[in-house]
Amino acid sequence: MSDTRRQVHRQARRAFTLVEIIVVVTIIAVLAALIAPRLFGRLEWAKSRTAGAEVKAIETAVNLYLNDTGISLNSNFDLDMLLVAAEDGGGPQGPYFSKADDIVDPWGNLYLMRVPGDVNYDFDIFSMGPDAQEGTEDDIVN
Repeated sequence: MSDTRRQVHRQARRAFTLVEIIVVVTIIAVLAALIAPRLFGRLEWAKSRTAGAEVKAIETAVNLYLNDTGISLNSNFDLDMLLVAAEDGGGPQGPYFSKADDIVDPWGNLYLMRVPGDVNYDFDIFSMGPDAQEGTEDDIVN
């Protein structure tokens, strides 16, 4: 073989064929189709766990607010009171949360409060979950 013919042969073999590219893309697509549902399921699980922890933190903050102010809980209580500083009319130790995002669930909805509670005697703090509808099985309650 001549040197020119060897160079042409080497250059032609360095590129991928269309069949090889299609096979690789197909394998990647199959793997993505198998893995993606598991990842998205884990994401929702993590959001639910986060919401559960945040519900408990809000419950603690409400109890601290009630103990600090000495008031009794009524249905007019608003979770926004936990964001108000003492000098602006909040609880004496307020604010109990530093930013408004602290009373927003992982799905972007405000946490809600029910007085008296359906689950707890005095009050419930809850997130409506990913479907944003109250009373469904994905609700997260303290």
